[in-house]
Amino acid sequence: MSGRIYLLGDDDKLIPMEEAKYDTERLLQELLAKYPDLLAGEQMNPEEPRRWLLVTREMSVPDEDEGAGRWSVDHLFLDQDAIPTLVEVKRSTDTRIRREVVGQMLDYAANAVVYWPVEQIQSKFQWRCESEGGDPEEELAGFLRGSCAPDDFWVNVKTNLQAGRVRLVFVSDVIPTELRRVVEFLNAQMDPAEVLAIEVRQFVGDRMKTLVPRVLGQTESARQKRSATTSTDFGIEASEFLRQVDEGRSKDEANTIRRLIDWARNAGLRDNFNQRAKGSSFTPALDHDGGRVFPVSVQQKGMVVIQLRWLKDHEPFVSIPKRNELLRRLQELPELRTTDSSLEGYPKIPVSVLKDEAQFQKLKAILDWIVEEIRTSDVMDISQDAVVRAEE
Repeated sequence: MSGRIYLLGDDDKLIPMEEAKYDTERLLQELLAKYPDLLAGEQMNPEEPRRWLLVTREMSVPDEDEGAGRWSVDHLFLDQDAIPTLVEVKRSTDTRIRREVVGQMLDYAANAVVYWPVEQIQSKFQWRCESEGGDPEEELAGFLRGSCAPDDFWVNVKTNLQAGRVRLVFVSDVIPTELRRVVEFLNAQMDPAEVLAIEVRQFVGDRMKTLVPRVLGQTESARQKRSATTSTDFGIEASEFLRQVDEGRSKDEANTIRRLIDWARNAGLRDNFNQRAKGSSFTPALDHDGGRVFPVSVQQKGMVVIQLRWLKDHEPFVSIPKRNELLRRLQELPELRTTDSSLEGYPKIPVSVLKDEAQFQKLKAILDWIVEEIRTSDVMDISQDAVVRAEE
């Protein structure tokens, strides 16, 4: 292994970083568990970057109903569309990475889609969170960012497994040519399953370490074929949502919901109507900085939800003072429903309140402010906490 990259410091000094092997395979496994972004979801789908929820490491795979695990996959992740993603890690020095690992992974996938009950996956996720001192409900809610109800998410996991809609990912410091060819072939032929390889090269120098992931094996035709199935613009048509609104809400409330839809469209947000187990919703998407932000959700059951759980991960609302300012503006509305975790949660306003024109205009002004703040935010302004993590 040989290679070099260069970092250009603020002092205009060029810092050489030499490519280096991982000391152990376990180290690379731990890095993926701690930093799932190394799976490079933005390379898999630039239009709708994949995000990752770690279920667990060393997920057992049985080969019969209620059987003990015959195999163990290194990591099981779920993406935001509830697609199970099986990750197997091998260093390039391991000769099994050339052929044996392919058969191994296909065994995992073939049996997982048959013998993994969704309840087991959910239980493993809960166990992993609790063993790390976390709250499973909070972690899942933070991952979903208001785009899907937790119960619906687990139903979608089950549906994807039953349909064979899984993703197989080989991770190594260097992907051999033989494996890359096999992955490209499988990825082009398998549908709805997806097969990918990811190199995570390591460069060290001047007491720093840089990790550079690169997705391999994804042909353009295969990527385009699957992109339609991984968009957040799924669910129901606007006409169906409005039909449900008309049937379930008063005439004044239905008119208010229509006005909120008109506001979102006039503000340049993208339509996004969803049908969930607990009701339908309109959650318009704001395209920004190569991704999407979901500032607000209008629920058919008569509630407007400000998506602070989602906004807190996007500039400028990563700033607690900025979120406090938003909450202060919202508190000018009557019947605002908040909790102690409102700075990272879902403040709600009943649609019935907005029948009053003055209150509707107050909310509209707040939503306009949110959108403008996001659009004018400096995307290069990162938090001090992020700087500390980068230095570490």
